[in-house]
Amino acid sequence: MYNHTVARLTFRALLGRRRALILLVLPVLLLLIAAVVRSQTGADDRAAVEILGGFALAAMVPLIGVIAGTGAIGPEIDDGSVVYLLAKPLKRHTIILTKLWVAIGVTLVFTTVPVLLAGLILNGNSQQIALAYTVAAAVASVAYSAVFLLLGTVSRNAVVFGLIYALIWEALFGSLVPGARTLSVQQWALAVGERVAAAGSGVASDVALPTAIVLLVAATAGAGWYATQRLRSLTLAGEE
Repeated sequence: MYNHTVARLTFRALLGRRRALILLVLPVLLLLIAAVVRSQTGADDRAAVEILGGFALAAMVPLIGVIAGTGAIGPEIDDGSVVYLLAKPLKRHTIILTKLWVAIGVTLVFTTVPVLLAGLILNGNSQQIALAYTVAAAVASVAYSAVFLLLGTVSRNAVVFGLIYALIWEALFGSLVPGARTLSVQQWALAVGERVAAAGSGVASDVALPTAIVLLVAATAGAGWYATQRLRSLTLAGEE
């Protein structure tokens, strides 16, 4: 279920100098925006909801998920080095799960910590808004990591497709088109965050909590299972 060597190599790939700088850009930008808004408006619950929901959860979290999820395995498949990993006496589900744990861990660190800090800066966690969005970011990070890890196993253009999903579907359609929200990880995560926030805080989802939980579990488990099947098919293709 977990292999230390695979985890170490994946961490090294994800946290190399260039990729780590990319991962830091959005969290730093979020904190700068929070600091500027707080200095101009003071503690403001509405501003906190707009920034944490409109920027952090709608754009920052999925984009970091794209970088961590696809980066956990996509480059190895693209350059062919995955062959060396598959040649080891490791079960394919162990490889996928290990990489998924690493992707989730990296995504969680680069999303939940800045979201919580930004929320505290913006309104000091008034009405549990900072905590609600932190929980939502954590839930979304798990699902995004699994979905984008799967994408890394099925396409050489995983980053491009991931960015299209994150920027167009989640940030645009998921926020503006009512029907699309049901199939939005952002809305599923918001349903969990809504339960944490105080009533009337402005943290709200268009998806009911039971439905959101079922869809989150299904997306995460389904993506992990199918990614394992894809990895097995690569092994079979190499043996043929």
